[in-house]
Amino acid sequence: MPAEPTPALLPQAASWLRRRSWSAAERPVDALLAAKRRTHQTVSVVLPALDEEATVGDIVRTVRRELMDRIPLVDELVVVDSGSTDATAAVAAEAGARVEHRDRILPRLPAVPGKGEVLWRSLLVTHGDIVCFVDADLREFDPAFVSGIVGPLLTEPDIHLVKAMYDRPLETESGAIVPAGGGRVTELVARPLLNLHWPELAGFVQPLGGEYAARRSLLERLPFPTGYGVELGLLVDALEQVGLDALAQVDVGVRHHRHQDGQALGRMAATIYRTALERLDRTHRLKASADLVHPHLTQFTRTPAGGTPIFTAHTHPVTALERPPMHTVPEYSTRH
Repeated sequence: MPAEPTPALLPQAASWLRRRSWSAAERPVDALLAAKRRTHQTVSVVLPALDEEATVGDIVRTVRRELMDRIPLVDELVVVDSGSTDATAAVAAEAGARVEHRDRILPRLPAVPGKGEVLWRSLLVTHGDIVCFVDADLREFDPAFVSGIVGPLLTEPDIHLVKAMYDRPLETESGAIVPAGGGRVTELVARPLLNLHWPELAGFVQPLGGEYAARRSLLERLPFPTGYGVELGLLVDALEQVGLDALAQVDVGVRHHRHQDGQALGRMAATIYRTALERLDRTHRLKASADLVHPHLTQFTRTPAGGTPIFTAHTHPVTALERPPMHTVPEYSTRH
């Protein structure tokens, strides 16, 4: 029998992937600074932090040294502490960040736990035209995690939100490293949901990544899920608000961070799934499997191409064929 044709990305997503995916190296910091001065845009960097004293200081020092003191790309560096019981706030302040405490922002509205709550409140204590979110648990932090994703917003007026893309190695308890083993919730929950229900977003390599930048004019119009569903919720809602061509992604290399245990990942997955269901219900997109817009799954691997490593898309069909109950099959009835 002839081999089945390899499924492909939705044409709209494939076109977007070619036109709206860049490397941080394509926009040198000096060029970004020139664009910033020309357009008079300001940049705020926000680190949501909960008990991250081991890593937050290095991130703050790197951003301040490389992107504020050496080259004035970032105007405002804020760590929003969401109730840490360790020295996160003190370490961040000593390293050079302005520290804001979640519960003191908009005190008339009692805060609830969750990363999305912190990001939402951060809009009240920052002023930049561009807001860049960076997780506070990153290790071996590279300033390209900021400059890379801010770049398209400074140079492309029609871009409104930019996600970082990167490799996510998984460090096991035994000390072994699985090169692309991180991002388990992305691969098992978020990517299938986006591919099946929002296939236009199938080209995002790291849809749940915590490093992304957006125009304040967009963020202030979006609802923020208060928990782990914030990244998926913002991405889906941004698609609805400004369209696919206003979204982009930038390759910033490798992301090293603390990994969570299986139960924590389960809670994260459940929250993300509920966030997706609420949006599917709100937009009347929750359909039976036979009616899915694009029943395929696109995954990404890092592969060398002409000496330059790139992310390569591989698309697979998502089958939903079911056989009827056996008692309804005539041949079965005649034998039993």
